[in-house]
Amino acid sequence: MKTALFDFDLPDTLIATQPANPRDSARMLVVSDALSDHIVKELPNYLKPGDVMVFNDTRVIPARLWGKRGEAGIEILLHKKMQPRHWRCFAKPAKKLKPEDRVEFAADFFATVVEKLESGEVVLRFDYDDAAFYHKLEAHGQMPLPPYIEKQRSADATDNAHYQTLYAKHDGSVAAPTAGLHFTESLLTAIDDAGVKRVHVTLHVGGGTFLPVKTDDTSEHVMHSEYAQLSQETADTINEAKRNGGRVIAVGTTSLRTLESAASEDGIINQFSAETAIFITPGYRFRLVDVLLTNFHLPRSTLFMLVSAFTSLEMMKSTYRHAITNGYRFYSYGDCCLLTCSKHV
Repeated sequence: MKTALFDFDLPDTLIATQPANPRDSARMLVVSDALSDHIVKELPNYLKPGDVMVFNDTRVIPARLWGKRGEAGIEILLHKKMQPRHWRCFAKPAKKLKPEDRVEFAADFFATVVEKLESGEVVLRFDYDDAAFYHKLEAHGQMPLPPYIEKQRSADATDNAHYQTLYAKHDGSVAAPTAGLHFTESLLTAIDDAGVKRVHVTLHVGGGTFLPVKTDDTSEHVMHSEYAQLSQETADTINEAKRNGGRVIAVGTTSLRTLESAASEDGIINQFSAETAIFITPGYRFRLVDVLLTNFHLPRSTLFMLVSAFTSLEMMKSTYRHAITNGYRFYSYGDCCLLTCSKHV
């Protein structure tokens, strides 16, 4: 498909730079035969006993670092862990770096350049075990807000809490699974009270989530890969819910991509632990997920393509027109929509 089909104009004034307060007061556009305007706190009204909701429990790390190679300043954005102690990174300016260079972030925190990649990225080695590495990262790193927010303001101390889900558990993401940012403790309790089961998967969101599709045709786009996992216990809960007529509700595109990567063609899911580079565009037949709660996405992005596959491109363009006309807030700190799948296997 032509990438231009997934383009739309968005006023900069609708890009959210701060989250709703409280989190569940964000607006929620319910998309079915008609469009209806609600708030996230009303989500339990759209759930049924026996449904299962799937949350991504990855934890965002303070992945932005400022260091020096000699006297030259270097900005680093970690975006994917490779083998132990090795990270793929974006560097500014990357041209100043060469293999074996040492980048110092603090007196007790440094990395060594291992490789420069053709993509312009660099591979850094941190000679610390995981516990020491993450401790130093917390001390010296900054929360990596998306570029469209950083163009308008710098990250501050409030983002350490705001840009993290309440249930974040496993370190590894450099971007938040943003649909999960809408949940409060009271909303999670209301979901439990509605007879809905909650389970978790883990997908560590990489920096590639910020990259637009630059090819003219979607078939030529190379998707970035991310590490995902889910337990057999989670799989069993989901399979049982499906057998009993319950729906699988994915909280965010990261949860959806994990589930669809792990599901067999007949819609059965089992334990999963692997890299996934699943690229979902219109024409894809969904194996498992019935309902998706997701924020509003960038034009020409793989995520806008995904939601267009989940409903239809025509429906999503109509949805986004409604959202823009009615002042919904877009992107990571913005509002969300609740979608029902129209294309199952």
